[in-house]
Amino acid sequence: MEDTSPSNRQSPTKRIYKVVLTGGPCGGKTTGQSRLCTFFENLGWKVYRVPETATILLSGGVKFADLTEEEALKFQENLLLAMIQLEAVYFDLARSCRRNCLIICDRGTMDASAFIPQQAWDCILANNHLNTLELRDNRYNQIIHMVSAAVGAEAFYSTEDHVVRSENLDLARELDRKAAQAWIGHPYFDVIDNTSDFDTKIKRMISMVCQKIGIDTGDRLKNNARKLKYLVLGPLPPVDKFPKFRDFTVEHIYLRTNSRKMQARIRKRGADGRHSYTYTIRKPEKLGQIVEVRTQVTQRDWNTAKGQADDQHFVIYKTRRCFLHNDQYFQLDIYREPCHKRCNGLMLLETYSTLTAEEMTTRLPAFLNVARDVTGNPEFSMFNLSLRDDWENNSKFCVNIAGKDLNKGDKNCPLDHMDAEETRLRAEWEREMEVNESEWDFYQKKIVKSLSSESHKGGESGSGSVNGGGNGCVSSNGGDRNGGCRSKAENCREAGGDVIDAGNNVAGDDEFRIKDDDDQFYEDMDKKYNGTRVNSEGAAVNGHA
Repeated sequence: MEDTSPSNRQSPTKRIYKVVLTGGPCGGKTTGQSRLCTFFENLGWKVYRVPETATILLSGGVKFADLTEEEALKFQENLLLAMIQLEAVYFDLARSCRRNCLIICDRGTMDASAFIPQQAWDCILANNHLNTLELRDNRYNQIIHMVSAAVGAEAFYSTEDHVVRSENLDLARELDRKAAQAWIGHPYFDVIDNTSDFDTKIKRMISMVCQKIGIDTGDRLKNNARKLKYLVLGPLPPVDKFPKFRDFTVEHIYLRTNSRKMQARIRKRGADGRHSYTYTIRKPEKLGQIVEVRTQVTQRDWNTAKGQADDQHFVIYKTRRCFLHNDQYFQLDIYREPCHKRCNGLMLLETYSTLTAEEMTTRLPAFLNVARDVTGNPEFSMFNLSLRDDWENNSKFCVNIAGKDLNKGDKNCPLDHMDAEETRLRAEWEREMEVNESEWDFYQKKIVKSLSSESHKGGESGSGSVNGGGNGCVSSNGGDRNGGCRSKAENCREAGGDVIDAGNNVAGDDEFRIKDDDDQFYEDMDKKYNGTRVNSEGAAVNGHA
């Protein structure tokens, strides 16, 4: 099977982002595609729209009512294979395009599983040497489920504008539920419900895509969706109390960085012996906003990055249970040993919503003992939970990497104990070290040569890693903005590529020729950005700390 996963190597100056729009009948997929396409074309992206394979086939005269059970199953198998081939056409076009590309898929491969028994689906996969993890988790960057108007907006439900749609309200609700359940387990699965008017619903969808890519939309979409986190008390209810769910083993490793205000981690997530890998950079942005840049990487990147693990953090082990409840997508993280004693028995429930805190109380699962909302509480930040040492007087404890103290008065937050003079000095230092973006880009390109095509062949240098330096390269330790790297040898890769631009991919392949002139420029920039490089004799040169 052709590798079409989002982890394929891309230039740091180019993005290929694959998003699936799915959902029940009359959910807004067609309008959403059009609006999403226009929005990204206005940003200068090339947009490809993969048509719905089922509509193409059904509009050719196929009627399920006329098919035998055997014919229906064969039709679903051929539909899946046709969808994979159709998507491959657009995926290939995107790879050859020089511009950023957004690929919008009208439904995706897992939608076919919603309409046949699980046993039959497993048989189709086995016959065609496919597996669920590749089709669901690794094939697309993001899944957007547009909830049918039959659920919460019944007055607007209609079948008039669709050539092959004939479902009544009850059937539409059932199809919507099955379509959503088919994608439970994808790491970036967003549900857009009908709690707002239709125009706002479309804006929420566009904003969700922009948020995941790392594009700042300002106030253009006026979206107030936010990540919510709740503390759940044990014991864990028996499985028959849950709606249909999927469990995954998750492993997080925090990586070394040169800046306290930068966080880097790599994640391994999987089930049934198959895994996907994600590299994440968290960095403060202007106006106090925090930007997360996520990139799917390979198992080789994971193995190499483990060598960059921050020894001040435990590895985090979780079981992640994903399920739908009250038209809301939830992830229940159940912390596992080995871990710090603070994580023993810890369970955290996460979701995204535009609802108020009061409105969310009606959506929370009644079968769970939800103790309280801990959104924004640094005591429940995974970064802080993973710290090896106790929090008291721990300089690594992070209240907020953007510099805002969200929980003043918390005795366990070291930053809250800073006196006025310490706060003033810290603010002055941050202003002095504020990065000039164009200057940084120029600096980065002069001293960094990204992984060349030859380094994909492997070798002792560990090239191909997210953080690993090549021969003669001093690593930038986890993608820190401050971690410049200049190599005596020619194979060197900076962690994260052009990660300073939130829209760029972390794992980059562009080559920049290293010049040996402008030593004063290097020295000035090394001092300003705390860089580390290698001089012509191969010795490490460290910038001012």
